[in-house]
Amino acid sequence: MASNQDYHHRAKADFDETKAGVKGLLDSGLLRIPEMFVHPPENLLQNPSPETHKTNVQVPLIDLKGGKRVETVAGIREASEGWGMFQVVNHGIPGRVLEEMIEGVRRFHEQPKEVKMKWYSRENEQRVKYYSNGDLYVSKAVNWRDSISCHYADGTLDPDALPQVCRVAIKNYMERMIGLNGMLAELLSEALGLETGYLAKIDCMRTATLVCHYYPSCPEPDLTLGATKHSDPSYLTILLQDSIGGLQVLHRNQWVDVQPIKEALIVNIGDLMQLITNDKFKSVEHRVLAAPIGPRISAACFFYPSTANSCKPYGPIKELSEKGGPKYREIDHKQYMAYYRAKGLDGASSLSLFRL
Repeated sequence: MASNQDYHHRAKADFDETKAGVKGLLDSGLLRIPEMFVHPPENLLQNPSPETHKTNVQVPLIDLKGGKRVETVAGIREASEGWGMFQVVNHGIPGRVLEEMIEGVRRFHEQPKEVKMKWYSRENEQRVKYYSNGDLYVSKAVNWRDSISCHYADGTLDPDALPQVCRVAIKNYMERMIGLNGMLAELLSEALGLETGYLAKIDCMRTATLVCHYYPSCPEPDLTLGATKHSDPSYLTILLQDSIGGLQVLHRNQWVDVQPIKEALIVNIGDLMQLITNDKFKSVEHRVLAAPIGPRISAACFFYPSTANSCKPYGPIKELSEKGGPKYREIDHKQYMAYYRAKGLDGASSLSLFRL
């Protein structure tokens, strides 16, 4: 007799085999979500502390050109220490580039299945791929989203490798995203009390992976999530979201809505930035709600070490760990990603394994 685990694995394999993703399920006319998408009640709690949801708190907003540099650095320091996330405006990327990026992601995911499925893959080494749920066979409950990822090793990717339907949009966006990452690396270095070029010098944010998510409208949004609670396995993540909303950050045991702001980008500290800063900057847990409206579209750019340093061990920065000593052992990015992928988005932090 087949076990419940076998049943769920077969259901996931059948879903994977369609190469149509969550959007394919919705297009088929279903009115109830498949069982594998149903999350346990603890995942779906609106707030761990019931009394906190009434508080009107907002993720910090940083104007990158609105004041003196020392004030900008101070704002980034406070946000990185207290929130692990902030929104930025006046970042230098034109609004039309952001709008076209959102529309390019939409165009890709709304192509006919037969066109889209040619890009479908679960191979980690494939530089451009479309898939639904990177941790499909690992996580207990599946998330209500599809994705396309583009890997920019050392910040480069031949535009001809991108799907034609979104090629120009991604090319224009990523050219500017690489520049913004350089600017943020300088500001974060200064916010840590280090020399301006410190993070660039240690080469921890040169490779980028752009992951473009498509969250279709959901017939039973109270039973599932667009993304389970997790923190990012990056040094830094820069996120573009559309106007629908649904992203939440866990702040002081409270889920806070990250309100969409026109032409703003969201910056969040990744696990490995928390590790090298010896807990000075915090890697924040966040999630995405499912919704009856949609699709919601976002583009997350994750920054990692250069290819030459993907196996180089990084540990707490000496200047930040002299007083109390290092809180983590050294770990290279390749090892960290292997552990992160094997664990899946299970709501638990991957950092704890590497704490001394």
